[in-house]
Amino acid sequence: MSLGLLGRKVGMMRIFTDDGDSIPVTVVDVSNNRVAQIKTPETDGYTAVQVAYGQRRASRVTKAVAGHHAKAGVEAGTLLKEFRVDAAKAAELKAGDVVAVSLFEVGQKIDVQGVSIGKGYAGTIKRHNFASGRQTHGNSRSHNVPGSIGMAQDPGRVFPGKRMTGHMGDVTTTVQNLEIARIDADRQLLLVKGAIPGAKNGQVVVSPAVKVKAKKGA
Repeated sequence: MSLGLLGRKVGMMRIFTDDGDSIPVTVVDVSNNRVAQIKTPETDGYTAVQVAYGQRRASRVTKAVAGHHAKAGVEAGTLLKEFRVDAAKAAELKAGDVVAVSLFEVGQKIDVQGVSIGKGYAGTIKRHNFASGRQTHGNSRSHNVPGSIGMAQDPGRVFPGKRMTGHMGDVTTTVQNLEIARIDADRQLLLVKGAIPGAKNGQVVVSPAVKVKAKKGA
């Protein structure tokens, strides 16, 4: 139940603290986040804020999406997502408003969602962290094979969900409890400590952390 920002993963770099420590950070561009719609219980059954990000050519936008953005008076983007918020927060915004990077602060814990880098077709060792077979002592050409996958006559089949070879990566994933190391308000950039999902120029969703550990004595 909190508002977040949509952005683009620019890449990774490092910054230095006042003590000279090197911190690896991921730069996220969250510029020009605009409100495309305010959903209310009266019209939609729940309260949410729909946010658009990025730019898309008019020829690449369907008539339905173009009409939806035109109603709000905002430019159609490459990413559209809604955030569940309380009624008080929704009342502070209206369609067409820009949600700035000031929504977050340095040191705040956040969750970042993106699409992980695709690894192609992978075996069980790389995909599921299986162990290799023995390298010697009678093991012939079975060093990296998964081994037996089924049972005998009963039940005589392979259960669904069996961990086997297949496509690895390219799935929606979330990294939780990352920390904002620095904010560039002029260029609308977030510098997040550590790595986030996705390749360069991948689209991400940044939201306040939902599993923040309570401070001692709180």
